[in-house]
Amino acid sequence: MSSKTISLIIIAIGIIVAGVIIFSGFGESKENAPSPLNLGNVFIQGGKQTVDIIAKGGFEPETSIAKSGVPTVLRITTKGTFDCSSVVNIPELGVRKNLPVNGVTEIDLGTRAPGTLNGSCGMGMYPFTIEFK
Repeated sequence: MSSKTISLIIIAIGIIVAGVIIFSGFGESKENAPSPLNLGNVFIQGGKQTVDIIAKGGFEPETSIAKSGVPTVLRITTKGTFDCSSVVNIPELGVRKNLPVNGVTEIDLGTRAPGTLNGSCGMGMYPFTIEFK
């Protein structure tokens, strides 16, 4: 092999290693790291838990897993929602709310014991659950 070929191979390996380091997040600041408990759409920060769901043609995700014993807020985001998921119904809490077409609505769920909290759209067609463990 010529020295030119060896140099090209070394450069190619260097580029690949640099790409792996850049795209793997090596050296990422702890400031921007996710909260200690991140269960997909459920986040705990500052002792408060937030369950994020999207309402449009149903609720996404349909099932969320949350930590029991932590003050919890359900945050529902709507983006052009005109169907029956523009109304959220949580019978156990006596909650029935009209959601805005676009925006974010927060519902305080309090501190929950282990168990399942069920909700649905205004017509009951689109259910969602939050499992507290």
